[in-house]
Amino acid sequence: MKLSRIAALSSCLLLSTQLMAEPKRPECIAPAKPGGGFDLTCKLAQSGLKDEGLLESPMRVTYMPGGVGAVAYNAVVAQRADEPGTITAFSSGSLLNLAQGKFGRYDETAVRWLAGIGTDYGAISVRADAPYQNLDELIAAVKKDPASVVFGAGATIGGQDWMQTALIARAAGVDPKKLRYVAFEGGGETLTAMLGGHVQVTSSGLGEVTPQLEAGKIRILAVLSDERLPGKLAEIPTAKEQGYDITWPVIRGFYMGPKVSDEDFNWWKGQFDKLLADEDFDRLRTERDLFPLTLTGDELTAFVNKQVQDYKALAAEFGLVK
Repeated sequence: MKLSRIAALSSCLLLSTQLMAEPKRPECIAPAKPGGGFDLTCKLAQSGLKDEGLLESPMRVTYMPGGVGAVAYNAVVAQRADEPGTITAFSSGSLLNLAQGKFGRYDETAVRWLAGIGTDYGAISVRADAPYQNLDELIAAVKKDPASVVFGAGATIGGQDWMQTALIARAAGVDPKKLRYVAFEGGGETLTAMLGGHVQVTSSGLGEVTPQLEAGKIRILAVLSDERLPGKLAEIPTAKEQGYDITWPVIRGFYMGPKVSDEDFNWWKGQFDKLLADEDFDRLRTERDLFPLTLTGDELTAFVNKQVQDYKALAAEFGLVK
């Protein structure tokens, strides 16, 4: 009987400690307007943490567009550095911009890298009624008249979406600088512009466009993965199988401010470690057309540091950095 009382008391104390450790007013910052990859990333964490009982308070999603992540990054580092309840979404595009110094005076060491929760892949898409049936036909049109095709993407020249099209263009012998390119703040805006006929092609993350694919509104000419993806995405050809040796995996995850305490950071890390090990979350991630990735804390930091160095080399190839 005494042992049962002790066990019950220990459980209550553990639960009390967990609740005390949870930060008040949890918030996920999506560094763009609604509808793109950052929004998807925040809402995935919002749903997963709630459904698995890993967050008692509802986590709100707020939007902080500007500079494809630069405004949010600078705000977190300079103004919200120690907020225990704030996590901010990032992607490989964020790391590419960091590699080029597009986030101002702050580099990849300025924040605490929390968790990578999924992998997306780059995708080249057109409207369902577009004349291009495959990547070869699109490239042929660009070769014939580069000004005849308008590409839209959620970043400026040198950004992730631009880089995807530039790599394909280069592989096809087309000068990427000759592409007609319209930059938008995020993937949601880009897709809206294409559906409205303002641009003919979008370069984006696959997860950003699959809802419109299912609705029959777009056609994906190529996914930038090594092999065809499983399940409902198996019909989408890769760029590789069409003769263009290009892959572009997109990590999606979160960082926190540089002055967040170890206690608060480790609380979030612990919750994400539990979430990433859960089968129900894996299903939730799959529903959003993301693929498994489990990196938290020091492992994620090491990954980010290496990725930024790789992107610096890639950016130098295109003359984007000295």
